[in-house]
Amino acid sequence: MSEEFEVRGPHEEALEHAGHHHAPGHGGAPIDPFAGRIAVMTAILATVGAVFSYQGGSTEGLALFYKNEAAIRKTEAANQWSYYQAKGEKQNLAELGAALTQADPKASAKFTGDIAKYAQQKTAIRAQAEALEKAVEKADADSERQLHLHHRWAQATTLTQIAISLAAITLLTRRRWLLGAALGVAGLGAIVGVVAFLGY
Repeated sequence: MSEEFEVRGPHEEALEHAGHHHAPGHGGAPIDPFAGRIAVMTAILATVGAVFSYQGGSTEGLALFYKNEAAIRKTEAANQWSYYQAKGEKQNLAELGAALTQADPKASAKFTGDIAKYAQQKTAIRAQAEALEKAVEKADADSERQLHLHHRWAQATTLTQIAISLAAITLLTRRRWLLGAALGVAGLGAIVGVVAFLGY
């Protein structure tokens, strides 16, 4: 027959002692409901703050994405305008050739055909360059909007962190008016978060 021995550390003894002497119904002092409520409030605020922080990071990433998109489209538009200018120079040379070869109908007809070709190409290039410029404006506007929302989420996160700090101070000092301040700041943070969620 084997005998089993249980080895208990001092921390286990302390936990068991605290559980027997501070739990309600065991003759000790009841668990503090005020501290329990503050702990739950802090956990909720920490969760809400984490969501606000995530949203803030997401909108910041989108703002950078749209700003990068605007820079790319701006470069493409500049390339198209350079291309447009090159076609314009070719058209000018064709017009000069047509003027110089008026005595030779065959050569003049070739230059006249080139003039029409370059004019048509310029129209298509110009349309593409203008479309790219509109895309730049849209991407810039989208970037600014996301940056604005990022600031709103950052404000909501900051207010939530302040509310958590006030809740911790409330728990340490037992000042009930600080609980009201913590709840007020948390409410303000929630309002700013809702405003950010709605896109204002």
